[in-house]
Amino acid sequence: MKLHLLEGTRAEGYTTFGCMWRQGECTKETEYLCRRQAADGTGREEIPLQSRVTAYWPDGSVKWTAHTADAARLGQDIEVLPGKPGSVGGMECVETEEEILLRAGAVTVTVRKDGRHLFESAAKDGRSYLRDAEPVLILEEPVMLQGNPAKVEKSYISHITNVAVEETGSLRTVIRYDGIHRSSLREERLPFIIRMEVGHDSAVIKFTHTFLYDGDEDKDFLKGMGIRFLSPMAGELYNRHVKFAEDYGVFHEALVPLTAWRPKMPIALYQRQMAGEKMLLSGEARQMADKVLKDAPVWSEYALYQDSASHFGIKKKQKGENLCYIESLHGQRAAGAAAFGSEHGSVKAAVRDFWEKYPSGITCRGLDGENAECTLWFWSPDAAAMDFRHYADRGYNQVCYEGYDYKGAMPDGIACTNECSVAFSDAMIPEDGEVEAFAQSVNHPAVYVGTPEFYHEMRAFGYWSLPAGEGAAETERWLESQMEQVFDFYKGEIEQRGWYGMFNYGDVMHTYDSVRHQWKYDMGGYAWDNTELVPTLWLWLYFLRTGRGDVYRVAEKLSRHASEVDVYHMGRYKGLGSRHNVRHWGCPCKEARIAMAGHHRVLYYLTGDRRLEDIFEELKDNEMSFLNKDPLGDFFDKKDMVYPSHARSGPDWSALCSNWMTRWERFHDERYLDKIRTGIEDIRKAPLRLASGPDFEFDPATCHLRYIGERTTGGCHLQICMGAPQIWTELGDLMGDEDWKEMLAELGSIYFMTEEERDRATEGLTGSREFTFPFMAAGIGAYAAAYRKDGELARRVWKELLSTIINGESREGFDQRWIPNQGNREALREIPWVSTNFVAQFCLNAIMALELIRDWIPATLREAGELTVDGEEHFRRA
Repeated sequence: MKLHLLEGTRAEGYTTFGCMWRQGECTKETEYLCRRQAADGTGREEIPLQSRVTAYWPDGSVKWTAHTADAARLGQDIEVLPGKPGSVGGMECVETEEEILLRAGAVTVTVRKDGRHLFESAAKDGRSYLRDAEPVLILEEPVMLQGNPAKVEKSYISHITNVAVEETGSLRTVIRYDGIHRSSLREERLPFIIRMEVGHDSAVIKFTHTFLYDGDEDKDFLKGMGIRFLSPMAGELYNRHVKFAEDYGVFHEALVPLTAWRPKMPIALYQRQMAGEKMLLSGEARQMADKVLKDAPVWSEYALYQDSASHFGIKKKQKGENLCYIESLHGQRAAGAAAFGSEHGSVKAAVRDFWEKYPSGITCRGLDGENAECTLWFWSPDAAAMDFRHYADRGYNQVCYEGYDYKGAMPDGIACTNECSVAFSDAMIPEDGEVEAFAQSVNHPAVYVGTPEFYHEMRAFGYWSLPAGEGAAETERWLESQMEQVFDFYKGEIEQRGWYGMFNYGDVMHTYDSVRHQWKYDMGGYAWDNTELVPTLWLWLYFLRTGRGDVYRVAEKLSRHASEVDVYHMGRYKGLGSRHNVRHWGCPCKEARIAMAGHHRVLYYLTGDRRLEDIFEELKDNEMSFLNKDPLGDFFDKKDMVYPSHARSGPDWSALCSNWMTRWERFHDERYLDKIRTGIEDIRKAPLRLASGPDFEFDPATCHLRYIGERTTGGCHLQICMGAPQIWTELGDLMGDEDWKEMLAELGSIYFMTEEERDRATEGLTGSREFTFPFMAAGIGAYAAAYRKDGELARRVWKELLSTIINGESREGFDQRWIPNQGNREALREIPWVSTNFVAQFCLNAIMALELIRDWIPATLREAGELTVDGEEHFRRA
């Protein structure tokens, strides 16, 4: 497979990328090699590669693999081939009962299984640069003291319960830590999963830090969280430096600057010091420097803190608890990298998405001592504490579309994942450019992908289209321009609306309020989207078809957020997610569709992301969560039920299919295919097969569905707007089940029938069921039209889809307007009617329809404008 470096990323550091193989091409025993164009331009150069299998085809052959390599050696373009590798690294991992020793060329990392530290030491060429790395936590509790409100801070340190080598090979070792934070009073809060990655001959150590919230929301406010380590310091104080990457350039200071009123220091000395030169002074210069050291303040502590998406500060202080900080610098968006060093050597450190996931921070203390302490803060204690409580003590079902009137908000079980890296060298302090480059490499790590044409040829992730070429019909070219325009709008809204912060970054809002010129951030079910109507699938398929780096980044951040914050990872709702709300965990509707594996499969197979493996593992038997939370429990009386729960064929059972399909392909575990087949057989027995129901009773223990009549809770569109068509059509090809494909075609056909046609076709069985919002069924309708070669159905599908944004002579589509002096903007850009529900479903269905029924799209916009939807209001205007 040929891959290239994704635009906007840097060919630096170790990276993992995914390769897809044709069925039967590779086996579990296949080895892989990687080649790139040789540096001298002649021939091909082999690059060391570390490989593992991530998915299998139904016949047991390899479908996806994940490969790790040094991006600096990969460069821009590479090719991965089955074959015996001739070039390997030299990583060694030696494990005993007491420790894990990583020998990575000149770099050595020692991990003691002491229950406290992530590593004991990190050294290069026998010299230790880092030691005693550990997770840290500060919680804040609001209390009343003598009748007055006050705040009490509690500090926690790590208690590691398990250390495991998750992956090791010739190039990289990944160590996983499971643990919890423990206070001095033995209180335990916020479990964590941390992964540490060490690469061969690399002085960069990467951490992926996940915490799960298990506190009391009324008193356990998050005040500080991060990773702390020590680093040896040595030599003169004027040879100790600190740097922070700013908005522009690098902030740089020495603990004791060689400048003074008396004695009058030569300006050349100060200039050389601030140029990063090691000052080896003698004679009169040394005498003056000694005088400065005796009488000058020593700045032993520096802190960078990003307390909003538009402000950071740097402050410093001298040693002493009774001394204040002084402000050094203020700016907007720090790059999130720091460096400090002495005559012993230096350390670089960076937090990924530093300003986007504020409040972040980097603190360096004890710089004047034998060991400096550096803390990389994912939540900086310089910011206000995170309050996990709900915004109300009840639900607002009718006015605010919150699902139910009872309050259902609970953060217990949500998670959040953050990344950081540290590097070390024998240089006294890195050059400014090195600090900036390190920040860039952490924020935009190397990503290698194939071409859209390759993924399309392989039918990766089901049915989706490549963009129209220059010779395409006018309507198709216009449709492509609309999809490009609306993606660019959402990418711009992230910045324009400030959708940033640790628990928000990646998500988008649900519905716009054109009167306030603001998204409905404060109106229950209209606020944060939480994967409603699968914007994840829209964005990932849009990336696959365009290969754009900016699309990848928006999709990546959404997947990272949605797989963590919107979902419960432990407790009674484990495996379920919260429907859209003001708080991500605020809605009383806890459903499998929000958590399903299908949202994030693309990211996993493209990157081999280990954290997503945890999440998929949580979901493999997710049907058991239906015993704790019946999706339709508020609509059916328990005493009248035969099975213990319910599952709509979509979105409940379809979400489970997504989880089971992912488990089946990742491990070739046919027990999970059997779960899918069990449900298909039960649906096959229903009077209208897949077009039946869609409400069914469900037995999680056996995965059987029980037909209970033609009843739909919430509308027929819920069966097909939460990713079911995309899941089911991909499953059809994987299983090779022609009858299942025919069932899909039946559903697609019935959805686009007139009421009279439907009554005749179903002998009136569907009764009063309304097949609402047919544009959301365009994908499954297009599948039916292509499967049955039904041109009339194809034309109906295009009619329903296009008429939602084309009305007669109107060609506005996703056109935007500019409003002066709104939203704290000189000119605010908006689409007055926009809703993420509409955009995600329109684009997703258009992408699918263009693949399946492209030949039937109206040739001209005039023809498209003549289409009407009789008696039905356009969705976007509803």
